[in-house]
Amino acid sequence: MKKGFLWIGIIAIILLIIGGGMWGTYNSLVTKSQVIDGQWAQVETQYQRRFDLIPNLVNSVKGYMTQEKTIFDNLADARSRYAGATTPDEKAIAGGEVEAAIARLLVVMENYPDLRSIEAITSLMDELSGTENRISVERRKYNEAVRDYNTAIKTFPRNMLAGMFGFTEREYFKSVSGADQVPKVEF
Repeated sequence: MKKGFLWIGIIAIILLIIGGGMWGTYNSLVTKSQVIDGQWAQVETQYQRRFDLIPNLVNSVKGYMTQEKTIFDNLADARSRYAGATTPDEKAIAGGEVEAAIARLLVVMENYPDLRSIEAITSLMDELSGTENRISVERRKYNEAVRDYNTAIKTFPRNMLAGMFGFTEREYFKSVSGADQVPKVEF
């Protein structure tokens, strides 16, 4: 009788250890997944800051550069595509299109020295530049969170539990095709 209770106690302790490990692993993976979602929200916050600045910059510059209407149209179109994007991948692609349009605008502005000397435009450009840096930092943090999560779900023994609980690999933020090319502006 005592041996029976001893074996039941040993089995109960083993089940508690295994259950506690599974519980801890599950909670750890949920936490890492939430960090990724939170970090993506930070990326979107910086995108929104950029999009809030763009109309002010465009309106400030528009009066001085009416002949560059296509650049402003492209910027507005890219901004609209971002607003209509629903997934992180779609938003990353649309964000890249906005970046390309902003880069073309910056190149054009460099060719107009009078335009650069206007205080409001200079201030907006500084804000936009700061925002671009913030976006870069937040994207890096997002990719670090994705790396940590993906590593966690691929390492043994978490990989078995991750599959069992439905945790799948997350996508890194990737730049859009052609982002490594300098934008061309022709007059």
